[in-house]
Amino acid sequence: VPVAGGLIGKNDLGTKTKREYNKLRTDYLAKKTAKILLPFSEARKNRTKLDWDNFISTEPKLKGNKIFDGYPLAEIRKYIDWSPFFKVWMLKGKYPKILEDKVVGDEATKVFEDANLMLDEIINSESLTAKAVLGIYPAATIGESIIINSWEEDELIAKFNFLRQQSKKVEGKANLSLADYVLPKTQKGKDYLGFFTVTAGIGIELLIEKYELDHNDYKIIMVKALADRLAEAFAELMHEKVRKDLWGFDADENYSNQELVAEAYEGIRPAPGYPACPDHTEKEFLFNLLEVEKNIGVTLTESFAMYPAASVSGFYFANPEAKYFGLGKIEKDQVIVYANQKEISVEEAEKWLAPQLNYK
Repeated sequence: VPVAGGLIGKNDLGTKTKREYNKLRTDYLAKKTAKILLPFSEARKNRTKLDWDNFISTEPKLKGNKIFDGYPLAEIRKYIDWSPFFKVWMLKGKYPKILEDKVVGDEATKVFEDANLMLDEIINSESLTAKAVLGIYPAATIGESIIINSWEEDELIAKFNFLRQQSKKVEGKANLSLADYVLPKTQKGKDYLGFFTVTAGIGIELLIEKYELDHNDYKIIMVKALADRLAEAFAELMHEKVRKDLWGFDADENYSNQELVAEAYEGIRPAPGYPACPDHTEKEFLFNLLEVEKNIGVTLTESFAMYPAASVSGFYFANPEAKYFGLGKIEKDQVIVYANQKEISVEEAEKWLAPQLNYK
């Protein structure tokens, strides 16, 4: 609406936009500093150093895959982090404080109330369906790859490939890779890795079609935003269930909703395509391992986006030392190794890692 107003009104949108982007460009260049990248061989030597000799992993109760079909939306609702919801409506602030904000409080309260009314309607009519499939398997690290074995025959059934930070670190700081958080194959002992895909978007097409017939764009945006929030909440709920029961490595935890949002618990659940593992193609191996399309009906597009869009997938790392991080830029020497690990061409690897490349 503001853009349309700027185009037809007296406000010179073109001049204003040029001025805005000139400022963005100037500010960016003023802050830009060249980062020193290490040769990949040196980055590997500076991996995370964990005490594997004294490491004892918790054996999971769940061995293999487990499907959740038609999970109660009323329970999922309790796990919603509302703060990102307001960003959809261009309202800045964190929930619940945003509802009392002097500038956007009234508008935030209105969309929040509308959202909860629609959520009541969705739950009562069961117009959206939530499904999930989880899996936990024996795992071991080789370099930056994590190999997955079957429970019965201890045979290799999957391999996931990760990347390592290559920027030069201050003394005492490691060049991180997600592979560092699983027991190396050279060590004695056992370790495991978990996987998940959840969706709260089954049935959304019919709702959108209904609102389109009514020409109600507001409700179309609202239902998409709510489905996304429910999917993220479902991922949070399932992660808690894994920690406390299905894997049980933190069985006695008791966190509030605020603590869950702040990720105060043990372990992490990074997702393919996000900062620590930016390669979306790893979703294909995850989907095959969990038989996602067969079990819950979520599919991958040719660019590895999930459909329905209100879906979340990723890994469960139980190691208490595991933490989230951003990969940053990488050099071609790592891309060559990564391509070999994945058994693809360097050109194909470069295609999917383009934003991370420190070269053209």
